[in-house]
Amino acid sequence: MRLVLADDEAMVRAGVRAILAADPDVEIVGEAANGRDAVELVRRHRPAVALLDIRMPELDGLGAANEIRRVAPETAVLIMTTFDEDDYVTRALHGGASGFLLKTGDPRELLLGVRAAAEGGAYLSPSVAHRVIRQLGGPRLQQEIAAREHVDALSDREREVLALVGAGLSNAEIARRLHVVEGTVKAYVSAVLGRLGVKNRVQAAILAYEAGLVPRGDA
Repeated sequence: MRLVLADDEAMVRAGVRAILAADPDVEIVGEAANGRDAVELVRRHRPAVALLDIRMPELDGLGAANEIRRVAPETAVLIMTTFDEDDYVTRALHGGASGFLLKTGDPRELLLGVRAAAEGGAYLSPSVAHRVIRQLGGPRLQQEIAAREHVDALSDREREVLALVGAGLSNAEIARRLHVVEGTVKAYVSAVLGRLGVKNRVQAAILAYEAGLVPRGDA
């Protein structure tokens, strides 16, 4: 799993690097202290994952995420921060990020998040995930109706794939569940994202939840 790491604090980068070194499958191909350099490193190396601090000079993590989605859409973006305000989470997810990690969280979350993103999945720190689910659990009838209308346009198989994405399964896990090859799942996921008009799996998962495809216990 090739990865670009960006944080303007050298000590934080060293700490993250040390945690990632625990996973022999992770290779850091570039490090940056600002968002502009991070985008350039992604453009040059085309890593599986870009791990970005949310607050950096020149171009912050959210701006860098938008640029990376434009120049290297195959690269998954994970946002790191010491803050978990709703505005940051919302902006990160709407900007196409595949996950949101708190620097104050368990170091194991970092490894879980990187692996999930590299495998085509998504990851939210537990405290962030609870807040997102709590928001989705409120009285949002109009959103539910709109979500169901979007989902109704999908084929039966596409809805099945969307439900599994919403339950947090990676492409490989979905392939095993449906008894198909992983390439077929990737094609279905791409088709679903396009037909729903969403940027990534996180947004698709939220839509699946709002449409009632994902039981609350699986969210």
